[in-house]
Amino acid sequence: MELRRISYSELNSRQREIFNFQKVAALLAEYGFNCIKLSDDWQSADFLAYHKDGKETLRV
Repeated sequence: MELRRISYSELNSRQREIFNFQKVAALLAEYGFNCIKLSDDWQSADFLAYHKDGKETLRV
């Protein structure tokens, strides 16, 4: 299989949401966060980001 970049503009809204989650989760990982995608919005959050120190949780 050959890997090739996708065009963001060709994604549907659900695919864009997943794409954006993956990009933000990768960035937050560099700051010690582990991101968990929620199947439903919880308290207006699409995902939770837990910090490695266990002291901070972001609702995003």
